[in-house]
Amino acid sequence: MINTIAIYCSLFFTSFLASTIIPLGSEGVVTYMIRNGHNIVSVVIIASIGNYLGACTTYILGYIGRQKALEKYLKINQVEFTRAEKLFTKYGSPMLLFTWLPIVGDALAAIGGIFKLNFLLFSIYVFTGKFIRYLVVAYFAGII
Repeated sequence: MINTIAIYCSLFFTSFLASTIIPLGSEGVVTYMIRNGHNIVSVVIIASIGNYLGACTTYILGYIGRQKALEKYLKINQVEFTRAEKLFTKYGSPMLLFTWLPIVGDALAAIGGIFKLNFLLFSIYVFTGKFIRYLVVAYFAGII
C-alpha cells in the first residue's frame, strides 16, 4: 500500500515538474505504471492534474509579470516567448491545448498569464490538452 502511494506521488511530482522547472518527461513513469498493472484511469488523472498544476505555476509567474523569472528558472528564452506570442495572437486561447508540447508549451502557459487570460478559460484548455496527451500515452503504453 505505501509503495503504491509512493509511486502515485512520484507520478504526480514528475508530471508537475515536467511542466515547470525541470526539462523532464513524465511519459516514462506513466508507461511504467500502466505496464505494471496500475489503474489506467488513476494514472491518467494524476498525471494530468500534476502537469496542469505545473502549467498553472508558469501562468501565475506570467500573470504577475515575472518574465525574468520565467527566463531564468524555466529556461524560456525571448525567442520562445516571441514564437508563443505570435501563435497565441494568431490562434487565440485554443493554442493552450498545446501546452504539453516541448519548448513552446511552457511559453504558451506563460503568455496566457502575461495576457491575463481568464484563469477558468486557461484551465479548461490546458487541462483538456494535458488530459488528452496522457490518454494517448496510456493507450500506446497499454498496446505496445
